[in-house]
Amino acid sequence: MEKRILGRTGLSIAPLVFGGNVFGWTADEKTSFELLDAFFDAGFNAIDTADAYSNWVPGNSGGESETIIGKWLKQSGRSRDEAVIITKVGWDMGPGRNGLSEKWILQAVEDSLRRLKTDHIDLYLSHRPDPETPYEETLRAYERLIGDGKVRHVGASNLDAGQLRDALDVSAANNLPRYDVLQPEYNLYDRAAFDGPLRNLCVSEEIGVISYFGLARGFLSGKYRSHKDLEGSARGSGVGKYLDGRGMRILGALDEVAADTGNTQAEIALAWIMARKGVTAPIASATTMAQLQSLVKSASITLSDEACRLLNEASE
Repeated sequence: MEKRILGRTGLSIAPLVFGGNVFGWTADEKTSFELLDAFFDAGFNAIDTADAYSNWVPGNSGGESETIIGKWLKQSGRSRDEAVIITKVGWDMGPGRNGLSEKWILQAVEDSLRRLKTDHIDLYLSHRPDPETPYEETLRAYERLIGDGKVRHVGASNLDAGQLRDALDVSAANNLPRYDVLQPEYNLYDRAAFDGPLRNLCVSEEIGVISYFGLARGFLSGKYRSHKDLEGSARGSGVGKYLDGRGMRILGALDEVAADTGNTQAEIALAWIMARKGVTAPIASATTMAQLQSLVKSASITLSDEACRLLNEASE
């Protein structure tokens, strides 16, 4: 499978990243192992997770996803170098266990390494902005971790263009590691935050982009077309906002392209992201083998100019 270089990190990844947010939530350990085996057997090599996954599930406290990935890494028989492991720090893990202070980062990374059963993290991301902690403090913590060999590269999630510019300026002024990767929310419906100044900055600064919610919490699969469709769904509370006129126009365009190409709506939605300027790879999750096979298929789709025009106009 053709690989893409992730910004200035030099990391080589396939054009799709497996979203580990489902591990320990909607995919149990056995299912997670089977999905990861199939994903890597298909030629993909990157997994995205976070220390907080999946602390929103009753009975969970966070770290469940990393723990499953760590167990899989040990039992899979694969070389550690075959996998690009991406995890994050900074989301709320409880009192005193959140944010981007040096103290918390240095503790959180040890917890993540232990759960992942590895001696290094390929890409460590600041999960969200922390207005209480200066960029310099956060970046000095990352400098220490890189120097110790515990982290190879760093990036950030959920920054806007101004925040990312400020962080890059602090890195340059103090000769500190810089955010070489950005993880923004981006899909056919949620375009405004990335398209424009943020994408332009990433392109000009050669920052790799791995976008999340590529299927808009499942909405772009086409299976949610009314509030009735959300009943009983684990993702229902996050999908309702898409059930408006614009959302229906986007689904209509996806339906048309899917009918013309013989692909599913989800496959088309992910292929559209992969074709977007500035995006290295989208993140997508699967909880069944059928869903995984669809993800794999999406990476081989080349959309026509007419299909891209139709999707772009419907989502503007």
